Formats: sequence, C-alpha cells, structure tokens
Amino acid sequence: MFGLSELKQTLFYQQAFEEGEQKGRQEGKLLAVPPMLAAGLTIAQIAEALELSIDDVKTSAQQSE
Repeated sequence: MFGLSELKQTLFYQQAFEEGEQKGRQEGKLLAVPPMLAAGLTIAQIAEALELSIDDVKTSAQQSE
C-alpha cells in the first residue's frame, strides 16, 4: 500500500508542498503592509524591505482600507 512516507517522497508532493510554503510566505508579507504604512513607511520602502513589487504593496494597501 502507498503510505504517507512514500507520498512525501514523490516529486509531485514536494513541488506542491514548496508551492504552498511560497504562497504562505507571500501572504505573510502582504499582512505586514498595513502596519508598515501606519508606521510611516512609503510604498517603495515597504516593497524594498519585503522584497515585493510596488504593485503588490499598493494592492495590499488598498485592500486593507
């Protein structure tokens, strides 16, 4: 039978897991945008600090309003 340990060794599982981790990191960064704006940082400063595009920071800022 194909168990969990065998599934974790498949390329499909490893790629899906990595994709999920990347999405989680991106969402975490976007959650940091509103407090950084409230602290007085500019969109450009936030984008640079979080390694995001300016468009992503602007979108996140607009969604939090």
